[in-house]
Amino acid sequence: MQKLAIQGGNRLNGEVRISGAKNAALPIMCAALLTADELRLDNMPDLHDVATMRKLLEQMGVKAVLQGNQMTLHGAHVDKLEAPYDMVKTMRAAVLVLGPLVARFGEARVSLPGGCAIGSRPVDLHIKGLQAMGAEISIEHGYIHARAKRLKGARIFFDIVSVTGTENLMMAATLADGVTLLENAAREPEVVDLAHCLRAMGAKISGDGTDTITITGADKLHGASHRIMPDRIESGTFLVAAAASGGSITLTDTRADILDTVLEKLTEAGAQIRVEGDRIHLQMNGRPKSVNLRTAPYPAFPTDMQAQFMALNTIAEGSAMMVETIFENRFMHVQEMRRLGAQIDIEGNTALVRGVTHLEGATVMATDLRASASLVIAGLVAQGETVIDRIYHLDRGYEHIEAKLSQLGANIRRIK
Repeated sequence: MQKLAIQGGNRLNGEVRISGAKNAALPIMCAALLTADELRLDNMPDLHDVATMRKLLEQMGVKAVLQGNQMTLHGAHVDKLEAPYDMVKTMRAAVLVLGPLVARFGEARVSLPGGCAIGSRPVDLHIKGLQAMGAEISIEHGYIHARAKRLKGARIFFDIVSVTGTENLMMAATLADGVTLLENAAREPEVVDLAHCLRAMGAKISGDGTDTITITGADKLHGASHRIMPDRIESGTFLVAAAASGGSITLTDTRADILDTVLEKLTEAGAQIRVEGDRIHLQMNGRPKSVNLRTAPYPAFPTDMQAQFMALNTIAEGSAMMVETIFENRFMHVQEMRRLGAQIDIEGNTALVRGVTHLEGATVMATDLRASASLVIAGLVAQGETVIDRIYHLDRGYEHIEAKLSQLGANIRRIK
């Protein structure tokens, strides 16, 4: 099993290019199931989850060709309407094939996802939505089996905001008969990016980016070209790493307009930030100040940046309260940070972080994707060597993270 070894103490300096967003790329790849024509995608990130999704689509009969960071998907010969358990258990985003398959082919068989390390992510919202659109759904032997001659437009209200639920039903509605209204829909930029791609394919969608999305179904969609948006979480992760290390970095190919809350918190921590077009420059002078935060659905502070800011707070001046409202098990990195000397107390969904003057290197274990990133940041600022085990989590969502950090001056290497 591969590990990362980090020799802490180097400030990050230089320029780094931000990759395409994982959480936009995965649903947009599934949109290829909605048409028999070619879907051409640019700025695809080189990630384990993208490779898994490509393999799943290929198993269904989609022709997928990857050249550099460009992927062409051709769904003219889809002949297997199933997402098996061995795919869904490693990548929960595989449930996103459900809506497109039922919409275009009238049937789908998708494994129920297993447990998720960071908390429950119920698929009942996806099921209820499809039932409202006229699909017959049964759960058999751990699989969701959905059938519908043609989906019908419907008004669907989400009990809780669900990004994948919004994406799945938005894709399904593009080929439904009539108008579908999604209320209390997710407003995340990745949902908007999917809507941009679907519109390029001929879908009639309005309201994306708000909590009410309207989709007027079409008889068929056509091929299109689309560029995947930059990854806001990768952007945030590198900015926090630079702030924690007292560095000065410039991100390229990114977007500041989808990072408002993250940039506000970094400014609060003492960072100087300058935005120029698709570039963000951060400079940190001195020790960071502690920042309180509370996670909530977009446009509030993202749950996917909570762990990274906790790493920043561990070595910041003062104490910080961090409240996690999205996932119930999203403090699993705390035990590992304590091994590095962090002072963190947990009570329910709140963490109290008391900043210390320094962390000390140790062997730690990654528990999920963003927890892995927080341990990398902690390792960058710790004295001595930090070894991070189970880094396959990192490879799911960060493109060549050790190569990018190395070019910024980090002493980091991958070991077996």
